[in-house]
Amino acid sequence: MSQNSILVPIDLTDQTIIALGQSYNLARLTNSKIVLLAVDEGKPKDIQKRLDELAKEASVKSGQPVETMVRKGNVYEEINKVADVLNPLFVMIGLSSKINLAKIIGQNAFRMVRESKHPVITIRGKVHRDGCKNILVPLDLTKETREKIDHALDLAKIFGADIRVVSVLSEKDEESENKLISYSNQVWKYIKDQGVRATIKTIRGSDIPKIVLDYAHEVEADLIMIMSKDKLNVKEFFIGTTAQKIINQSDVPVLSQRPMERKDTTVFTPY
Repeated sequence: MSQNSILVPIDLTDQTIIALGQSYNLARLTNSKIVLLAVDEGKPKDIQKRLDELAKEASVKSGQPVETMVRKGNVYEEINKVADVLNPLFVMIGLSSKINLAKIIGQNAFRMVRESKHPVITIRGKVHRDGCKNILVPLDLTKETREKIDHALDLAKIFGADIRVVSVLSEKDEESENKLISYSNQVWKYIKDQGVRATIKTIRGSDIPKIVLDYAHEVEADLIMIMSKDKLNVKEFFIGTTAQKIINQSDVPVLSQRPMERKDTTVFTPY
């Protein structure tokens, strides 16, 4: 049986090294090898030597095997190509700058995240806890929300973490609010029934990304779980999706996963 893997793209910037460091605990707890990927876009010719040095250090610190790969091409396209071959548990990416609107249509980090078939953890902040104690799960009434719950439970059990459920009441009508409150309570009960500690919070407001990020800091979240859309319409290219804004602005690591095709429901049904 092949070993699990965690793919860590490396461009030797500080932020990708931080992302590598965040992979160590996850690799140990999931018995995964770490794969360091460098994409040659005119980088120094000694890139393989520097990768090998990083791999040796990472293997000592993580206690897990570490492999290296060098590819040529567009960095974001190559990350997804390699991920499709490896089928990693996670792709961990250090992002050092915010993605501005002018770059949304091009080959950029956010496009790579939303097109990835594999869970992607984006890391912008410089300081992170060694481990994971709090996982933040924002809820709404979309079909994608259900898929986050079991993923959050898996990670919570791996890390011994608590799950913090937050629902944002942004709708004006009472019916939608009541549905979301009822749905949130179903989710909270399901998590508790699985033996995982959980809290639930309902917040009213229209700026969903800001509300989510403010609450992430309030509960000292180590990870925010979102579902990203694999296709954007024209309007979304210019105003940005909630997922994109959270990825762009969060200094808390964000786990993004592309949703499966499901029918809508306002009753929580775990998969």
